[in-house]
Amino acid sequence: MKKISILWVLMVLIGTSVSAQSKKWTLLECVDYAIKNNISIKQSELDLKVSDIEKIEAIGSFMPTLNGNASFSINTGASINPVTNQFQNETFKSFSAGLNSSVTIFNGLVNWKNLQRSKLSKIANTYRLDKMKDDIALSVANSYLQILFNKEQLKVQKNQNLVTKENLKRTQELINAGSVPAGDIFELEATDATQQQQIISTENTLLISKIALCQTLLLEEYSTFDIADAEIDVPVSTVINESQDAILAKAKEAVKDVKIAISNVELAKKDVAISRSSYLPTLSGFVGYNTRWSESPIFNFIDQLSLFDGTAVGLQLNVPIFNGFATKSRVKRAKINQERSEFQLKQTELDLERNVYQAYNDVINAKKSFEAAQKSLEARKQAYNFTKERYNVGLQNAFDFSQSTIALENAQSEVLRTKYDYIFKVKIVEFYFGIPISQLK
Repeated sequence: MKKISILWVLMVLIGTSVSAQSKKWTLLECVDYAIKNNISIKQSELDLKVSDIEKIEAIGSFMPTLNGNASFSINTGASINPVTNQFQNETFKSFSAGLNSSVTIFNGLVNWKNLQRSKLSKIANTYRLDKMKDDIALSVANSYLQILFNKEQLKVQKNQNLVTKENLKRTQELINAGSVPAGDIFELEATDATQQQQIISTENTLLISKIALCQTLLLEEYSTFDIADAEIDVPVSTVINESQDAILAKAKEAVKDVKIAISNVELAKKDVAISRSSYLPTLSGFVGYNTRWSESPIFNFIDQLSLFDGTAVGLQLNVPIFNGFATKSRVKRAKINQERSEFQLKQTELDLERNVYQAYNDVINAKKSFEAAQKSLEARKQAYNFTKERYNVGLQNAFDFSQSTIALENAQSEVLRTKYDYIFKVKIVEFYFGIPISQLK
């Protein structure tokens, strides 16, 4: 039975290991995992909880307070008896207790303003959390596309190297047949070595890009981490056909930067109103109940509690007259903060406008670059095939053939680079238009 248990555990561990190694992360999985585990996002979620606490405190300020008190003492020497209210020069015990309640009737509407501020604070923190999630999604998408690019780049380089090795074999046959000089193979061997170096460099770049995404996801399984091998087509997006002004209008609704800045202005205005409330008088009501007892040969404990109790009901008015310019300074400081937040709002709107127009121009230029790279690749393929045919019949030397091969490789790499650059820039424009960044097809 013990052997069976050990065997079962080993099978589970092996199965878990194989499962972990075969795991292929999709972009949506990466984004969801990053959002759930990112430390900054968790801290921002704590800010939301603090906002809830502040709201509860603001609601509680409308409610009356209730406090109880009790004291017991042993008095020696000349002490006032709390029951007879006379001095006694002897040791006696005494006890007192009471309940007191107070409620704010008017304090310049500070309670109401604090409640409104707590609601605004939660809205602002929600916007900050959403912005943080958007930023994480953009970062993950960029890293994800970089891995896909490196994978395709590596695949192209390996395929091209296979072609070079075939050309090496063919050249050796031509040399053996006396069709081409023996020195022609050296150029191809140099090309093969260069391609091997490029493959090693791209493999290292691919590994680094995977590690970068792992670190964003807070994963430590660098050696086993991999993403799903998805063939992402060049997006056909209708968003880039929209006008820049239409994209900007959508961005103001979808992107959280402006909303955060607007919330900060509203919070600053509320702080000014709260600080001004200190100029106004405050009015509160109170009610209290007290009773007392002291050691007495005449009255017992219960009798004294009922005989010597009392209540107090009243109003308390406080009128601010002078407090060393403290209130005036708070109001001025709040006004400065409001002005600062208004400037920040204006700057945020300008930044968003600049970013949207920049993103729009970038995607247009990226599309043109991709289309130009495709045309260049087609021309390079034709030039390569023509050079290869001439080389195979001895009408082209090895150096020219090698240069044509390198030019084809560079054209293929440029198509891949411009393709993924265009894809990411399309996603940025779509993001400004309110389309989730994780929707890659």
